Amino acid sequence: MLSARLCAAAIALGLTAAVPAAADQYTAPPAHGIAMHGDLKYGPDFTHFDYTSPDAPKGGTITSEATGSFDSFNPFVLRGQPAAGITLLYETLTEQSLDEPFSEYGLLAETIEMPEDRSWVAFNLRPEARWHDGKPVTAEDVVWTFNTLMEKGAPFYRYYYADVSSVKATTDRRVLFVFKEGVNRELPLIVGQLPVLPKHWWQDKDFANPPFEPPLGSGPYRVKGFEAGRSVTYQRVDDYWGKNVPVMRGRWNADTMIYEYFRDRDIATEALKAGTFDLRAENSSKRWATAFDFPALSAGMAIKEEIPDRSIASMQAFVFNTRRPVFQDRKVREAIGYAFDFEWTNKALMYGAYTRTDSYFDNSELGSTGLPEGAELALLEPHRDRLPPEVFTQKFKVPVTDGSGNPRQNLRAALALLREAGWKVEGGALRNSDGRELAFEILLVSPDSERLVLPFAANLQKLGIKASVRTVDPAQYQNRVRSFDFDMIIGSFPQSPSPGNEQRDFWSSAVADEPGSRNTIGIKDPVVDALVEKVIQAPDRAALVAATRALDRVLLWGFYVVPQFHSESYRLVYWNKFGKPAISPDTSPGYPDTWWVDPEKVAAVEAWRRNRN
Repeated sequence: MLSARLCAAAIALGLTAAVPAAADQYTAPPAHGIAMHGDLKYGPDFTHFDYTSPDAPKGGTITSEATGSFDSFNPFVLRGQPAAGITLLYETLTEQSLDEPFSEYGLLAETIEMPEDRSWVAFNLRPEARWHDGKPVTAEDVVWTFNTLMEKGAPFYRYYYADVSSVKATTDRRVLFVFKEGVNRELPLIVGQLPVLPKHWWQDKDFANPPFEPPLGSGPYRVKGFEAGRSVTYQRVDDYWGKNVPVMRGRWNADTMIYEYFRDRDIATEALKAGTFDLRAENSSKRWATAFDFPALSAGMAIKEEIPDRSIASMQAFVFNTRRPVFQDRKVREAIGYAFDFEWTNKALMYGAYTRTDSYFDNSELGSTGLPEGAELALLEPHRDRLPPEVFTQKFKVPVTDGSGNPRQNLRAALALLREAGWKVEGGALRNSDGRELAFEILLVSPDSERLVLPFAANLQKLGIKASVRTVDPAQYQNRVRSFDFDMIIGSFPQSPSPGNEQRDFWSSAVADEPGSRNTIGIKDPVVDALVEKVIQAPDRAALVAATRALDRVLLWGFYVVPQFHSESYRLVYWNKFGKPAISPDTSPGYPDTWWVDPEKVAAVEAWRRNRN
C-alpha cells in the first residue's frame, strides 16, 4: 500500500527497495504454506479447509447489521470510519486456517519460499490473480502496498512489520522480504497477512485522505452501491479468479452482501425481528434473555443458538489511561478494582451468563497460573528488582464479593490501599495531600454499557471517588480514544492462539504516545518491553507459552485494567434461511463466510411471512 514515491519514502523509513545481496541468493524450495511451530495440518494437495463445504451452492442475499455510520472506504488509515465489510474487496498473500494454532496457506501467493532460519521470505504470486478491472496482481503491487502502509497507514503497521528490513519485486510475480537480524519466527506468517492493494488505482490519489468512492480490489466481492452512512451493498464477482483456490473453496457463497446501519443495537433488535437483516451475534445477556421471544422463533422460522467458543477469551476490562496523573499510582489502580462487584453484576444484571476474566490470555494454555516456575520464572528472574514482589510470591486473583450488592469488605480493602497511597476522605471526597480530589470520567460509546458502569461508579462514590459516566456517539468516541483523550474506557485486547508482533502495539513503550496505537493504557515499562520481545522471539511453542505467561503475570500485577468477564459461547439469533458446514472451527461460528443461503428455507420463511400478513 505504498505510493509511487517509493524510493524517498522507503529510504526515510529504512526500507530501501534494494536487497542487500543478489536476489538470486535468496532461494529456497517452494512450499504451499507455513506453520508457526510444528507441521502443517493440510498437505500440498489439499482442496479445501475441513470446516468448509466445497460444493456449497452460490446465490442469495445476506443482510447484516452495522452500528453508527461510515464515511470512508479506506480501512487502513486512522482517518474516518470505514464501511462495514470493506475488506471483502481485498485479499492477502496467504490465508490463516482456523483449525490450527497458527498456519498460513497461499491465497494470492501460489508458493512460498523460506529458509530454515526464517531470515527472509519470498512469495510467488498466482499467474491467474486479477484485479476487478482485469489487470494482473503483481509483485510491484505488493511492494507498493507494504511501503504505503508503513508510510501512511495506521500506526499498527509500523510496529507489526518493524523487523522487515527490505522488500523488493525480484520478478513480476515474485516479491522478496528480508528481515532484520534477530529471531522473529512469526514474521514470514504475518507478512503473508498483508492485504494487497492495486498500485495503478491508488497512484494518483491521496492514500491518507482518499475520495469517498468504492476502491478497486481483487477479492470475492466488489461494491455494488451505497447510501452514505446508511447502507453498503457488495456483489459477488462472477468471474472471481480465486474461487477454486483451496483456501477459498466453499467460502463467500452469497451473491449479495448488504450491511444496514442502525443508530443503536436496541433499534437494530427490533429490525432483526421484523426481518430487516438476517443474523445477530448478541453481546448483551439481557437482550439474549428477554428480547427474542417473537413469533418467528416459535414457528421455527428463526433460530436462537449458542455455539461453544473455545477461542482465547479477550481481556475485556475497565481500562486505565495511565497518562493521567490520577492513575499513575499502582495502588490507586488496584484499589479501584475492588469497587467492581462482578458477582452481583453477573447475577442481577446479566442473568448469570458470564465468567470472570482473570488473564489477558484466558481460556488457553498461554495464561499465567499459580506461581511462576521453570522457564517462566527464568524469564522473570532478571527483572526481580523492578517487579512487585507479588509477581513471585502470590497467585494473581481478581477480587471476589459475596454477590449481595454491598461489597463492604472489598471497599474496606480498597480504602486501605488508597490511604497507603496518600489519599483520605475529606468532606465526603477522597483527596491527596495537595487537596486534589480523586475524580475521573468513564467514557462510553454505547448506552448498553451504562447499566454495567453505573453500579461500579456508585461503589466508587462510597469510597469518596467521583466517577462520572459519559456516553458519546461512535465518531466522537473513536476520535477521543485514538488521541488518548479519556480517563477510563471499556476496552478489549483480543489475542490469538499464537501471540507475536502485535503485542508491541498493545504494550510497548515505543507506541505509548503514538496516536491510534492499541496501547490505550499508555504502558511504558522496560520489563514489559523485554517480555514482549521474548514472545516475538520464541523459537518454539514451549518458549512461547512461557513468555506469554510471564508477560500476562506482569501485566496483571501492574493493575492496568479492572478485568470484566467473557462468554464461553457465541450467541446467535438468525432467520432460518441458511445452510452451513457440518464442522465449525473452535474459534469461529463460521458466519458469514462458510454459510450459504438455502433457497428452500428462504421460500419457507417468505411463505410464513405472507401468511402472517
